[in-house]
Amino acid sequence: MNFDLCLLNGDIVFPGQGVRSGTIGIKDGKIAAILAPDQRPDSNLVIDCRDKWIFPGLIDPHTHIGFGDKENDWASETHAAALGGVTGLMSFWRSQELMQSAADWRDEALARSVIDFGFHFGITSQAHVAELAAATKHHGVTSIKVYLMYKGATGAAKGFTEVDDHLLFAALDAGSRVKGGVVGVHCENTEVIPFFRKPLQEAGRNDLKAWDEQSPGFLETENVFRVAFFGEKANCPVNIVHMSALESLEVVRRMRHRNRPPIHVETCVHYLTLPHDADLGAIGKVNPPLRSQADIDGLWEGLVAGDISTVGSDHVPRKRATKGPDIWQASAGFPGVGQILPVLLEEGYHKRDVPLERLAEVTSRNVAELYSLPNKGTIAPGYDADFAIVDPAGVTTIDVAGSPSFSDYSAYEGKQCRGAVTHTVLRGQIIAEDGKLPTAASPHGQYLHRAC
Repeated sequence: MNFDLCLLNGDIVFPGQGVRSGTIGIKDGKIAAILAPDQRPDSNLVIDCRDKWIFPGLIDPHTHIGFGDKENDWASETHAAALGGVTGLMSFWRSQELMQSAADWRDEALARSVIDFGFHFGITSQAHVAELAAATKHHGVTSIKVYLMYKGATGAAKGFTEVDDHLLFAALDAGSRVKGGVVGVHCENTEVIPFFRKPLQEAGRNDLKAWDEQSPGFLETENVFRVAFFGEKANCPVNIVHMSALESLEVVRRMRHRNRPPIHVETCVHYLTLPHDADLGAIGKVNPPLRSQADIDGLWEGLVAGDISTVGSDHVPRKRATKGPDIWQASAGFPGVGQILPVLLEEGYHKRDVPLERLAEVTSRNVAELYSLPNKGTIAPGYDADFAIVDPAGVTTIDVAGSPSFSDYSAYEGKQCRGAVTHTVLRGQIIAEDGKLPTAASPHGQYLHRAC
């Protein structure tokens, strides 16, 4: 066979299986063959991958596209993602109604995104629950999210007045009826937060650790128990998104049972790497908050053990100017979609001896399996030819000045990570090479429609 593209003689990272040398032949956007490293197939284009790692393209399961420069986010943020080896992302879509607004947002993405993309539906009202069956089927969306942080006064301040346990259970019941459905939940008991926040503010606290102290980890954990318990009663798989606290993971471990619906766990790169006493100030404000080093260590142990399913960025591409004037008024969240792989390689592989195949599992294969993404996340014949090629001898220095993202700062600014993405390949097309994007590239992104 004459291939369109060959990745020649690299160290192929097979998610959850191991690393072995070989050559990958690509035809019509698909992986056509995995050959022995000494084979020299005919190919129109060859990338010499000797002494390089070939990862499956990353799929970021947790992004907020449109929270920066809404009109242009699909272009700027997916360009930033591509430079970091990310070939797909899932983004949350919230609107007063889902059917037409999701179609419009999908069309915006198709016109601008350089990587593949899919949606999670944000559920904030009973009206959303009522239209969920039709909207999920029409748009091929199998995943929804409930925001328990928007209960009560916190939600009312943002215009959400229906977020309560009634909505949670109704969403779980509706989610259980979606083929391949999973309900993700932001777990954080905001009704207790004022008890801790007021004395911290009265004491004049304005440090990053105060943000953790006003919403301590057990407020997440309490919600985790409720979601897992309700999920069991509604017979619905649940996903605890952006888990931050070790105690929360311990609750999940106790509640998992082979005769109950699955309890999936997602964490984010920052909960694996940034402690609450990091010298970041308001830049490090995020919900849930950054936690202690003990939480970081415990989450890494959970990732290695298989207790954590996926890792994402919770990417929010706002400007640094929104991170002030103090910790209490600063916006929450920060960018990170293009930094997942470099940071995980440095902090996981190099510093903690986390196997490469485990990192590929939580950033690619598990994401594709959890969200029913067809032909994604695995390096095998018949799958989409999506890859992140990494030079392990290279160094990535986090530098926002070189990023196309709308955001102008990073919690990792200046950090040096061993390993550098040299090529990003999407369905057999090179979309990033040696830190640069093709000058005249048109969008390559396709919508990830899921059968449901």
